[in-house]
Amino acid sequence: MSSTIESVLHETRVFPPAPEFVAQANVSGMDAYRALYAKSEQDYQGFWGQLARDTLVWQKPFTKVLDESNAPFYKWFEDGELNVSYNCLDRHLGTIPNKTAIIFEADDGKVTTVTYQALYHRVCRFANGLKKLGVQKGDRVLVYLPMSIEAVVAMQACARIGAIHSVVFGGFSAKSVQERIGDAKAKLAITADGQFRGGKEIPLKPAVDEALGMGGCESIEKVIVYKRTGGNVVWNADRDMWWHDLEQGLPEECPPTPVSAEHPLFILYTSGSTGKPKGVQHSSGGYLLGAMMSMKWVFDIKPNDVFWCTADIGWVTGHTYVTYGPLAIGATEVIFEGVPTYPDAGRFWRMIQDHKVSVFYTAPTAIRSLIKSGADLPKNYDLSSLRILGTVGEPINPEAWMWYYNIVGQGRCPIVDTWWQTETGGHMISPLPGATPLKPGSCTLPLPGIMAAIVDETGADVELGKGGFLVIKKPWPSMIRTIWGDPDRFRKSYYPDDFGGKYYLAGDGANRDLDGYFWIMGRIDDVLNVSGHRLGTMEIESALVAHPMVAEAAVVGRPDDMTGEAVCAFVVLKQACPTGAEAKKIADELRSYVAKEIGPIAKPKDIRFGDNLPKTRSGKIMRRLLRSIAKGEEITQDVTTLENPAILEQLGNPAA
Repeated sequence: MSSTIESVLHETRVFPPAPEFVAQANVSGMDAYRALYAKSEQDYQGFWGQLARDTLVWQKPFTKVLDESNAPFYKWFEDGELNVSYNCLDRHLGTIPNKTAIIFEADDGKVTTVTYQALYHRVCRFANGLKKLGVQKGDRVLVYLPMSIEAVVAMQACARIGAIHSVVFGGFSAKSVQERIGDAKAKLAITADGQFRGGKEIPLKPAVDEALGMGGCESIEKVIVYKRTGGNVVWNADRDMWWHDLEQGLPEECPPTPVSAEHPLFILYTSGSTGKPKGVQHSSGGYLLGAMMSMKWVFDIKPNDVFWCTADIGWVTGHTYVTYGPLAIGATEVIFEGVPTYPDAGRFWRMIQDHKVSVFYTAPTAIRSLIKSGADLPKNYDLSSLRILGTVGEPINPEAWMWYYNIVGQGRCPIVDTWWQTETGGHMISPLPGATPLKPGSCTLPLPGIMAAIVDETGADVELGKGGFLVIKKPWPSMIRTIWGDPDRFRKSYYPDDFGGKYYLAGDGANRDLDGYFWIMGRIDDVLNVSGHRLGTMEIESALVAHPMVAEAAVVGRPDDMTGEAVCAFVVLKQACPTGAEAKKIADELRSYVAKEIGPIAKPKDIRFGDNLPKTRSGKIMRRLLRSIAKGEEITQDVTTLENPAILEQLGNPAA
């Protein structure tokens, strides 16, 4: 770790919120933000305790806000009891039963809507189905579904009976499914015959079948299959069961199971800097509080808003801002099955126009690809319903920010550039749209109650204008509780001894400018951020080395205009170093192999072959040199410790 990280970005443009927006905002003006933040600093536990009492519906009120006795395994509101599904559905039945909860647009454009009352009945019926199959409080359920109302129903039904869901992104491979089932010891899997994306039918169930055939998944008793495409599926009559058959004749009422606020709501696996994915474990009470407060503060949600978060439920963004946050706050939300460029690049803008979307939340990667496929397209649509734009997953580069602001938002919609992580559960640093003056490319200021700071490698605060390690100095309600089954890894990963075990280390480098605004500058570990998805370099290296032709591999990231970061792989084969057409052929084969092992998102963009890798005399791969080579930079670093200097030139040429 270097003690500081240099920032090279200098942005001088500032966009204050419009007075008419400030007047109607949930947090109105910078004075209101500062007062909230000061309140959280003066009485930290009192601040969060009051919000928890006022925001959540408790079956049994808590008496203690925060237990710090076993830090960093913090507990929030532990002796209180509640049910997350009750907080998302039942609480609205007396006030907004006929309000539209979800507008679902399928890949082919077909629209289905469901009210809060109807969604409640669907969740109860499916929860009764889970109970019929013997799923109990604390059991783990694997969810491998397309974007759909059913995906939300499955997750909410688990929460309703106290089961712990583990959602796997529908683009991940059978091996990823198998690893997650094995680690969580899931009792049940919920999948679909397939999904539609971009006009294509993509099978899902075969990956579950393949995973279960790999071994290590003996905990699975049943597989529930939602019939989405009607495609042919291989059927195991002893194990497989259609969703519609399971629900047949079951009651539409299911009493919610009260659980401790600390009861795990879900496990979500995320890449770490070592090969094995980490099962991030989130609580029930604190997590939901974070989701609801960020809906109020960051998205400024009003009763008549139509909210659209484009993230898949397989990522934390889809958990917090599709399945839980919008429903808990009583919003109407859009869920979309397809891709932004099908049947044409106007799909997002047409959907915003047709559904009168007012709050739109997407990833910088999607924004950059939409600029590329039609920068002027938004002008062909009526986007006047929009009032807030948001970005998530990675820092947005200033020029993409300006396009989003001027062309999509027509210069009148604040952009909330949100920094947070799977582990944080919800937004941590973000503009509040009715308060914060915006700077393109900056996530601006911490939310009330979030004590973010930038420190050097000794844990001391760095002065404004300097870079360093982004840390959170105090626990917060929606934080990760542990890594499933691996508390030591949790402590070492997030509360390292480098800072005395006191601070949460985000794994990101950041800079704080002279106004106190935060600028995220990328990972400080071996984790890549590709299209907003975190990928561990070790995982990709492990996949490459598992191929019979590969002797050794090293993976680094390089900046990419479209995806933020691209995967660049340096590979040593067990045969002579290939060139020309042979190199391209082998590179294509390796890409396909990585896609099968991990998922298409992990495919290396560049593959470079060499006789060996640049190593020190002690045998350590010099990754800093590989990063420079991947970026096409001139090597200015000291290479005197390099065992094989001639290799640098050979690795400078991508195979394909």
